Amino acid sequence: MTYCVGMLLDSGLVLMSDTRTNSGVDNISTFRKMHRWEIPGQRIVALMAAGNLATTQAVVSHLEERHKAPLERHNALLEADTMFSVATIVGNLLQNTIAASAADNGQSAAAGAFSASMIVAGQIKGMAPRLFLIYPEGNFIEASFDTPFFQIGETKYGRPILLRGYDRAMSFEAAVKLLTVSFDSTLKANLSVGLPLDLLVMERDCFEPRHERRVEADDPYFRSVSTGWGEALKRALEALPDYRMDSPPPDAAQD
Repeated sequence: MTYCVGMLLDSGLVLMSDTRTNSGVDNISTFRKMHRWEIPGQRIVALMAAGNLATTQAVVSHLEERHKAPLERHNALLEADTMFSVATIVGNLLQNTIAASAADNGQSAAAGAFSASMIVAGQIKGMAPRLFLIYPEGNFIEASFDTPFFQIGETKYGRPILLRGYDRAMSFEAAVKLLTVSFDSTLKANLSVGLPLDLLVMERDCFEPRHERRVEADDPYFRSVSTGWGEALKRALEALPDYRMDSPPPDAAQD
């Protein structure tokens, strides 16, 4: 399992992913889940993946082959007219990869053994930054004011943090802090998500990473936020009204 989040802000896009892949408690590995491609001054495209590792690596490998192909071959990902077209290309490739893997193993694609989902984010010059969630079937949805961020993988533990703390107008720094808390909460609750984390910030109309880093287990900022969040939760709990077992229920008091 994994955990990836893509967040759309007024100022651009913020992406974070973990790197843990496991097929049992005694077989845990680290693999990059975040990938990006860019043409300086023209476009930047990033992808995060969750699900069957062979499927996601096959999709990324196909995209990398297109990216590194000789000049006489066309790179569809970097030549697409819009980010919608980029999402369509990735969606079709994901669907075809799942179907081919299932067929090779005598299974139905609907069985889900080779399933994966992806988040695609980026911007093409002259257009707004866009964020897409791509399903295993190849179809996708786009982030909007109603749904300004997407999660894939182990989503349930970190989602409440994002719902309470997200603000479309927040700064990149505030967004990174919010994502750090969301990932820390997920790490605490599920061993299938683990450090290191990959972080990518893409500023609007800046077609190269505004900020990019890998967050290791001994990262001072991550450790500070993790400790501070735990202490803040304890203080918040203590500040809430105490429950009184010697007080009658409200309905009983009215009777």
